[in-house]
Amino acid sequence: MRQLVAAAASDRTLDVDLIPVTVMWGRAPDREGSWLRVLLSENWERVGRFRRFLSVMVNGRNLFVTFGDPVSLRAALDDGADAPRAVRRLTRTLRVALARQRAAAIGPDLSHRRTIATQVLRTGSVRRAMADEMRAKKISRREALKLGQDYAAEIAANYSHVFIAIMARLLTWFWTRLYDGVELHHFDQVQKVADGNEIVYVPCHRSHIDYLLLSYAIYYKGYAVPHVAAGINLNMPVLGRFIRKGGAFYIRRSFKGNTLYTMVFMKYLGLMMARGHSIEFFIEGGRSRTGRLLQPKTGMLSMTLRSYLRDPRRPVVFVPVYFGYERLVEGKTYIGELSGAAKEKESVFTLLRTLPALRQKFGKVHVSFGEAVHLDEIMRKHAPDWQPAQGEKDDRPPWLAPAVDDLAMRIMTNINSAACVGPMNLIALALLATPKQSMLETDLVRQLELYASLLRQAPYSPLVWITDADGASIVRHGERMGVLLRNKHPLGDVLQMTEENSVLMTYFRNNVLHLMVLPSLVACCFLNNRMMRTEDIQRLMWRIYPYMYDELFLRWREDAVATAVLETLDDMANHGLLESVDGGTQWRRPPTGSTEAVQLSVLAHVTVPIIERYYLVIAVLLKSGSGRISQDVLESQCQLMAQRMSLLYQLNSPEFFDKALFKNFIDLLRARNVLGVSAEGRLTYTDMLPAVADDAQLVLHEQIRNSVLQVTHR
Repeated sequence: MRQLVAAAASDRTLDVDLIPVTVMWGRAPDREGSWLRVLLSENWERVGRFRRFLSVMVNGRNLFVTFGDPVSLRAALDDGADAPRAVRRLTRTLRVALARQRAAAIGPDLSHRRTIATQVLRTGSVRRAMADEMRAKKISRREALKLGQDYAAEIAANYSHVFIAIMARLLTWFWTRLYDGVELHHFDQVQKVADGNEIVYVPCHRSHIDYLLLSYAIYYKGYAVPHVAAGINLNMPVLGRFIRKGGAFYIRRSFKGNTLYTMVFMKYLGLMMARGHSIEFFIEGGRSRTGRLLQPKTGMLSMTLRSYLRDPRRPVVFVPVYFGYERLVEGKTYIGELSGAAKEKESVFTLLRTLPALRQKFGKVHVSFGEAVHLDEIMRKHAPDWQPAQGEKDDRPPWLAPAVDDLAMRIMTNINSAACVGPMNLIALALLATPKQSMLETDLVRQLELYASLLRQAPYSPLVWITDADGASIVRHGERMGVLLRNKHPLGDVLQMTEENSVLMTYFRNNVLHLMVLPSLVACCFLNNRMMRTEDIQRLMWRIYPYMYDELFLRWREDAVATAVLETLDDMANHGLLESVDGGTQWRRPPTGSTEAVQLSVLAHVTVPIIERYYLVIAVLLKSGSGRISQDVLESQCQLMAQRMSLLYQLNSPEFFDKALFKNFIDLLRARNVLGVSAEGRLTYTDMLPAVADDAQLVLHEQIRNSVLQVTHR
């Protein structure tokens, strides 16, 4: 290095690019190997020459090599440094680069679990929380310290590089047996932000398989397995210890009223971030039982942000992750829970009972990485005067809550923007929009290809992945998976789903429902109308879109909807579903009975159940009268009426009468001042609510409106 610097100092035209290269033995997760290779794989321990010799001999063909960004030697000299200082600066820069490469591949050098717990308990905020605990519970200092130690031991992971390497091989075998393939999409979103940032993975939560799948995908790509926030319910005997070794740290469902636990957890989280280990937590909190994204639980987001405010070591970047399955291990359990069955507590015996189900076909699974959300951007928006170097003495500044809410909404939107549309999603979208979940084979093939074409030609997002299979191939795949039944007929075979399969398939329709919202809502405008003016379509979209936006985490802001609707109208016209009249000021549907008219009608019924739910709430409110009913009573009544409506008129799916969906809609009506609350706690409304009901007449077919109104009569 001294010779290079001296040469560059004597020749101003000479520059040298120094490229840091890290060579790790036994760190190629996609290679087959023996258990000995795994045990001799790379870690942070200092080893002797013999141990290194064994590693090279055993893992000589099992390498992971990382090339870093070039470091300019000329840049170090041009800053005015003399030769010795330039040498020191360059070697320090390269040391840091090599350490980052190593940490990115195998994770940071973590001390023993007890050492980390001791560091947490020595922090000032935890000490103060212990003192408060002593005064509140009148216990000794020793007892308070023991309580803090117990909390730290309950929370902390016990990460093991060797265990991770062994599990990678076991999971390779497991995925091969369980799935037809695991496909990764847009991993470059991680690679863009991996260097120099603290990565927080924030996936949606579909299944218990999510934990393993994301860690495996990250490891397979050559990056460190993240520490995963796991519910305390997974800390089961024996199994809980192994989960800890895989990087899981445990978190209670509620911290309310337990200041000491809260501080121990926050300090542990902050320490992991400060040491450079990536973090993973599920922003929805629990697993979605309906297939839609749940409303985000912002507790972990808030604690992550507060930890960063107290000790801003490295920029924090949130990486959203979307999971797309073709069949869920927990599918039938979810339907039972939505129908009112008690949630089954996780245990080793529960896990063993699911093993026979693993003999079924589970198709492919997709892991898609969304656009990263940089915390610094959120900070600049909500706290423009805040600087990372200054830290934050008050970890609950007034701008914290709106910043967390904004961050949560961006993450949820970016998860949906990385959706994967597979054959099962398209089948669910098509058949669940038909009265008996059945179609002629030729009609189904056309509808499947229509949906795929709509999504390709007017993509919801650049990161959305759509299967390249044609309609006939999708139908064959549905039959292989046991979802479609073929009824042979001389005039053309009919394909249908059983009622059980239909209910299960609502989950996979809901996974991608947000992608079809705009085309379907536009199609709804033509259920009762032969022709509509563009301005009337826009008004109806403006009326209903805000509620869809919040429920489905759509990507367009309200001020951008008008443009998106015009693009959707043009795309539907290109597919023959609509016809432009008078230069685009009006739109006309295809002639009744034509193939295109049938396709438009089926497309409209994709979102009709959502509009029915909204109309049911409004109908019950108008029937009850302003100031006559509380929100709790309204939610319960709507749930019961939706259940009755589902039994009488359509597929009896528990997802249609999910009480949480009614609550979210009523909360939104209140937030937008469509509803108010009287002094007695009852809901009030203005003339705007009847106007919304009138607009529903333009969208919902008369038969559907009559069905809704009929169930509101007792």
